[in-house]
Amino acid sequence: MSMLHVEGLSKSFGGLKVTNDVSLSLEAGERLALIGPNGAGKTTLVNQISGFLGADAGAIHLQGQNVTHWPAHRRVRHGLVRTFQISKLAPALTAIDQVALAIHQRDGSINNMWRRKTSYGLVLDEARSILEALQLARLAHTTPAEMAYGDQRLVEVALALALKPRVLLLDEPMAGVPKSEAQLILDALERLPADLAVVIIEHDMDLVFRFAHRILVLANGAVLAAGTPDDIRRNEIVRAVYLGKAGQL
Repeated sequence: MSMLHVEGLSKSFGGLKVTNDVSLSLEAGERLALIGPNGAGKTTLVNQISGFLGADAGAIHLQGQNVTHWPAHRRVRHGLVRTFQISKLAPALTAIDQVALAIHQRDGSINNMWRRKTSYGLVLDEARSILEALQLARLAHTTPAEMAYGDQRLVEVALALALKPRVLLLDEPMAGVPKSEAQLILDALERLPADLAVVIIEHDMDLVFRFAHRILVLANGAVLAAGTPDDIRRNEIVRAVYLGKAGQL
């Protein structure tokens, strides 16, 4: 059973078709990259998969369950979590407190005034463990306003992991990150749980070809090509339409 199965997904805005009969499947532990030129429909596709945007046609199955008409928060509870292109962190709240709040939200305890005192310690222990796994323990008591931008992006990944996803959608984790901090992001992504299924949208081809097991290329809302990184490197249509020249591969 696929962790995520998308079949024939389509979406139009007026006469503009932004996703056009897109299908994909993702197994546990697999890393899939979505690439394509600006306007290809990548973020629209992720918005549809995550429930932030409805579909005109097609179906989305998560762990065998049809979630096509589920709202985003219900998909999160079923194991589908995403990050966004633009940072959404609380600028004045420390990293460990933000991750702890995500854990409380996941467990439904955020509004429970009568939970046992020991539960706070357990939540903080889990939050600390998540930060350590991403090598962010050094920033546990630091606010995003005091962090480098690359570290902020990693705290967003930590918040996503706090929700215990089975499928993680990463929308341009390298967006806005200076080249000097790029290795931090790549190192963290390589330490994600081995059984976690990951879909990543990214324009940084170094990251894509190092991280992805498979690559899906979109153009004008439709699938232009799909295959392993080696398949995509050799695909002359991809070179001509998206990557432009062989040197970029």
